[in-house]
Amino acid sequence: MWLVVLVIYSAWISPLQFAFLTYKKDVLFLVDNIVNGFFAIDLVLTFFVAYLDSQSCLLVDNPKKIAIRYISTWFVFDVSSTAPFQPLSLLFREQSSELGFKLLNMLRLWRLRRVSSLFARLEKDIRFNYFWTRCTKLVSVTLFAVHCAGCFNYLIADRYPDPTRTWIGAVNPNFKEDSLWNRYVTSMYWSITTITTTGYGDLHAENPREMLFDIFYMLFNLGLTSYLIGNMTNLVVHWTSRTRNFRDMFRAASEFATRNQLPPRIQDQMLSHISLKFKTEGLKQQETVNGLPKAIRSSIAHYLFYPIVENTYLFQGVSHDFLFQLVSEMEAEYFSPRADVILQNESPSDLYVLVSGSVVSPSFKPLTL
Repeated sequence: MWLVVLVIYSAWISPLQFAFLTYKKDVLFLVDNIVNGFFAIDLVLTFFVAYLDSQSCLLVDNPKKIAIRYISTWFVFDVSSTAPFQPLSLLFREQSSELGFKLLNMLRLWRLRRVSSLFARLEKDIRFNYFWTRCTKLVSVTLFAVHCAGCFNYLIADRYPDPTRTWIGAVNPNFKEDSLWNRYVTSMYWSITTITTTGYGDLHAENPREMLFDIFYMLFNLGLTSYLIGNMTNLVVHWTSRTRNFRDMFRAASEFATRNQLPPRIQDQMLSHISLKFKTEGLKQQETVNGLPKAIRSSIAHYLFYPIVENTYLFQGVSHDFLFQLVSEMEAEYFSPRADVILQNESPSDLYVLVSGSVVSPSFKPLTL
């Protein structure tokens, strides 16, 4: 979790340094090297972290196998993203060398895979709401795209030979003398108006380099917008699917009753049962239980139903072994008020143990538990 915080810092500072800042020995230089130190420690510790084999689904804790797997997969990328390119750039004062080291320093963005893995785990963690976890991920992706595009577009303007023929220089010829805050806000303003397809027209490409970058950025925005809309649509549909299914079932039952001219009493029982099924869906998790091994199902049934059956008058004096076998076949069932449980003269195939509520016999004598 601590490394994820450092990854978020790296994702923000790397494009900012690439476009706006020059390398020098200051507080930011010290912070960057401390962050790199944490990732260097993590790189060493990864050689001692067990992994789950994708073929056998077994946990592999053999140090030799761990080392071989790590070196053959992510080791080179992790080393590249942790290498101290910033201190090395101070040894070379040429402008071209500094730009090259800045480009190499952008390899730190490889660390973002940790954030992707974190979101993948959070989406499977039932302690966190899936909808808001997914929304947070989508917002994070959008903000990162806006941040990177703004920084890259400013870099193009900053490196262009004629500052007045740039997207920012056309409105502010002395933009290089402006404060870092003003330049950064202007870049983010351009990026957001472009990604949202607003395009006020006050900031636009002035030279072929910027035009080419804008073309690729707008094409990227098409894919990103499709990705965001598709994910948000799936989230909203998934969020409302349960209620929609209930309404469809309720409407179908109403149409069936009307088409067949069922008596009002039977109609009320049908609709009441559907409503009760919708309300108690979280309580009747029989499908979930049926997917479990038999031993676990028996343990659940014993915990839920054994105390009830044990205190039932009908089973007083019955052996515990028989009761244990009996509760393994029991299921919880809910009935709406005034619903028929067993009809008169019907041959019953089920045995009901009343836990809560009351029933009325055909002779209209109330039977309560």
